Amino acid sequence: MANNGIVVGGVIATVAIIFAAFVSFNSVSENDGGELIVTNGNHAQTVGEITGIEKRYDYSLIDIFEKSEESVVQVNVLRGESDGGMGSGFVFSDDGYIITNQHVVKDSEKVTVTFLDGEAYIGDVIGVDRDLDIAVVKVNPLNTYIQPMKIGDSSKLKVGEKIAAIGNPFGLSGSMTSGIVSQIGRLLPQESGYSIPDVIQTDAAINPGNSGGPLLNMKGEVVGINTAIQSATGEFSGIGFAVPSNTVKKIVPVLIENGEFKHPWMGISGTDVDPELAKVRELKSSKGFLVVSVIEGSPAEQAGLIGVTETKEIEGREFAMNGDIILSIDGKTVRKISDILIHLQREKSIGDEMILSVNRNGEILELTMVLEERPR
Repeated sequence: MANNGIVVGGVIATVAIIFAAFVSFNSVSENDGGELIVTNGNHAQTVGEITGIEKRYDYSLIDIFEKSEESVVQVNVLRGESDGGMGSGFVFSDDGYIITNQHVVKDSEKVTVTFLDGEAYIGDVIGVDRDLDIAVVKVNPLNTYIQPMKIGDSSKLKVGEKIAAIGNPFGLSGSMTSGIVSQIGRLLPQESGYSIPDVIQTDAAINPGNSGGPLLNMKGEVVGINTAIQSATGEFSGIGFAVPSNTVKKIVPVLIENGEFKHPWMGISGTDVDPELAKVRELKSSKGFLVVSVIEGSPAEQAGLIGVTETKEIEGREFAMNGDIILSIDGKTVRKISDILIHLQREKSIGDEMILSVNRNGEILELTMVLEERPR
């Protein structure tokens, strides 16, 4: 039964994953006191006095590109004598730290970082996170002025919000595409067996060579690292993915300091509850995550979680007749596996306690788990 489940921290890919608001008013003016006045043609009000309107004035796409282009770089990689690759990256700090994807610099013998002014520098890969597909490269740009990009708050993104991507698709340096956030909170499977949680889905065109480049909001802030596309051909087909900026803010400083990031781990595998299972188990809701198996010696076993030991075939499908169903963690409802992984990524570190509410054969229990380091 465990072989049919989902490993917490990793999800089996079912599709091919190729890695790879402007606020307008009728008129706006300033009065002599420097206050911003907004008018709709009938009456005027000072911004800040208008109920429900946030003080947010977005850039145009032209402004965003001109503001960001010097901070976006091309990353060329040599792997052996004839094997190479190319991706994108962006400046994280003024002392020469560049953020890109781990898969861009994977197995590299030499990394070359090229800036807008044409100057190129040999970079050192000083930190990687294979599970989140993040890498940090250090360069010493002696002849180039570098401007770090501002990292925004990806938790504030809304579906439908305009965004822009800058990178080097197919080697075409300094290319910009735009679109919207088409969904948030996705899971992106990785070769490591774990999944990147909380991923941003966008319809901005992302193609091979865009990997590692910034995804920007209309304030010109980095809200993600362009990481992958979903495609049957290897080229963009309407769905791209980006690692959220809040993950970058949590992980990158640790990569710079230690070269690696140690992730918290529960030690369970399982599957999301669906309507059929809910009916068979006489559950009141189809929300939740069924624990199929518990790894020996794991935080889950120490917390007392119990997996499936009894199954029954009904109309050709095998159903788990027991096994704990996780309903909430730290008071937050668990609808499916992504809720658990996002909570771990956003809120938790090794050594933290996590309170789980579980349904065990109709009885609601609260269990306390102490998170440990994810094994390799």
